[in-house]
Amino acid sequence: MRKRILSIIILVLGILIIVILYGLYHFNYIPHKKYTNKDFNIQTYKSNIDKDNDGVDDQIDILNNAKDYIKTNPKYKSKYYATGYPDDEYGVCTDVVAFALKNAGYDLMNLVNEHIKTNKNLYDIDVIDKNIDFRRVQNLKVYLDNNAIALTTDINKIKEWQGGDIVVFKNHIGIVSDNRNKKGINFIIHHANFYQRYYEEDILEYRNDIVGHYRIS
Repeated sequence: MRKRILSIIILVLGILIIVILYGLYHFNYIPHKKYTNKDFNIQTYKSNIDKDNDGVDDQIDILNNAKDYIKTNPKYKSKYYATGYPDDEYGVCTDVVAFALKNAGYDLMNLVNEHIKTNKNLYDIDVIDKNIDFRRVQNLKVYLDNNAIALTTDINKIKEWQGGDIVVFKNHIGIVSDNRNKKGINFIIHHANFYQRYYEEDILEYRNDIVGHYRIS
């Protein structure tokens, strides 16, 4: 009888451990193995535009800048800045995109503001505020719909997703990484919450709220 109880306890503990490990993996607390375009015979996209004339094409520039930004380990906090761009250790999801583009020659604060002023009917905004409008996902979605190259939102069309692209979710946004999971689906460079352990995560398969996928040039 004792052996049977012990066996049941061991079985339950084993199942519990498996469930916990799966949960940790699912929520990216356990790193996922990364693959590259080369592993799937995908040609890496290169833009023919170098907006800031730094010798690096826009696509790679945006990707590299996103990676540089997350190396600063920004802490998640929604704040208003008179400078527009955060000037301290805090940030939110839109800041990953804003800094990635800014250092490639695309100043979203000014670009979005100018687009809003000339196309206010497209935006759900009562009072225009240059310092914050470009840090709202809904506004960036409208801006990108009208100023970027719209691409597929089907994550299984892996050849059409490239590092340096922008992906927009219903209430979130990020930069597409050049790393992929075992199915060839890209990781995302993003900043989602206080509890996020890694800024580059394998999340596309687990979300059903993708509303846009864009390329700047």
